[in-house]
Amino acid sequence: MFHTTAKLLASSALIACAITSQSLAQDGSLQVIHAGHVLTIPGQPFQAEQSIYVRDGVIERVEAGYASPEGAEIIDLTDQWVMPGFIDSHVHMTSELNPNGRLMTVTDSSADRAIDGARFARATLMAGFTTVQDVGGNLDAVTALRDGINAGDIPGPRMRVSGPAVTPTGGHGDINGYSSEVMDLLTSRAACNGAADCRRAVRELVRGGADVIKITATGGVLSNTAAGVEQQFFDDELASIVEAAHMMGRKVTAHAHGVTGINSFLEAGGNSVEHGTYLDRDSIRLFKRNNAYLIPTVLAGVTVAEMAETAAWMTPFQRAKSRLVGPMMIEMARRAHEGGVAIAFGTDSGVSRHGLNAREFELLVEAGLTPMEAIVTATLNAADHLELSAHLGTLEAGKSADIIAVDGDPLADIRELQDMDFVMARGTVYRND
Repeated sequence: MFHTTAKLLASSALIACAITSQSLAQDGSLQVIHAGHVLTIPGQPFQAEQSIYVRDGVIERVEAGYASPEGAEIIDLTDQWVMPGFIDSHVHMTSELNPNGRLMTVTDSSADRAIDGARFARATLMAGFTTVQDVGGNLDAVTALRDGINAGDIPGPRMRVSGPAVTPTGGHGDINGYSSEVMDLLTSRAACNGAADCRRAVRELVRGGADVIKITATGGVLSNTAAGVEQQFFDDELASIVEAAHMMGRKVTAHAHGVTGINSFLEAGGNSVEHGTYLDRDSIRLFKRNNAYLIPTVLAGVTVAEMAETAAWMTPFQRAKSRLVGPMMIEMARRAHEGGVAIAFGTDSGVSRHGLNAREFELLVEAGLTPMEAIVTATLNAADHLELSAHLGTLEAGKSADIIAVDGDPLADIRELQDMDFVMARGTVYRND
């Protein structure tokens, strides 16, 4: 109880600040951004000297020249490169890898996780990410955080959430590496065995507020077990999960490293794959057949490979898999891009530190994407992947006023996106350096 109370007190200033800034932005007044360079539609060229009209958190219009209507609040970004707010399709907003992670599994409550999430959400927003999809977290914590942000009580990115991943008992996503008594108590609420039980897990997550269903189609790098990274669900279980989710209006995304799990999931009609490390030509064919997205999370691979050399807290199982799998992910992204797979931006932040999400852009460019293609993954593509294209991804009339800016040309140096200077989310300015 003391732990949770201390976190609440530490976060009260952030929450109060969010309430104040939200009240300033939602009073019906007009804001006009003078944008020196603006990317209204990613994939098309930047336009010079534009005015972006914003009212009640929504873009009214974008027009050439610098307009100053009477009574409007003018936001001067004439020296900036202005873009739609970025979207990270794969985060774990209520946690972050640290030496005490295994202990925190048995000491932290869902309330503790939600308070941690408030801190991480602010760091993510300040880095220019105005929307995220949280794929794998305590369901009570992530839904509370999502709803608090949506209500304007907490500064953070708009969130879609999956809650815990549907996982086979003992699989990546279930608890591993503790005493049998602890594992019996803390086994995942979404662990399932057999097609019927897996349908049950999907339906319970939907009932609990999940926006999307995530499954662990293969083993994982950081699960504390020597179970490898290949397929861990039977084919009939995969088919039942996808069928149940689609019947209840939810898409299904799969954590998948090994090619057997990737391809079996896509054969079952899955909508997107997180990681995709060992994808092959058949995988590429199946991605295209399903119109499925790949979320490469290259930053996660680089991060765990770096950690494996220095992190004393890693178990032998985690260290071995991190050294093997991590370095392969840039080449995986290169193969997918060359094969024409649709890519949506995602970092797996929580493995890497929250707020460093934009490093993924640099890694995507290293994997062969152009800077503009990398920006498209975090705007148009990610908006489509999250089923939010009507509201996000471009700076056009009727879209949410999620607007960011940096002081250098990201097409000349993609690393400019790691130094964010301006962040507006839903019409509220959270950062203006």
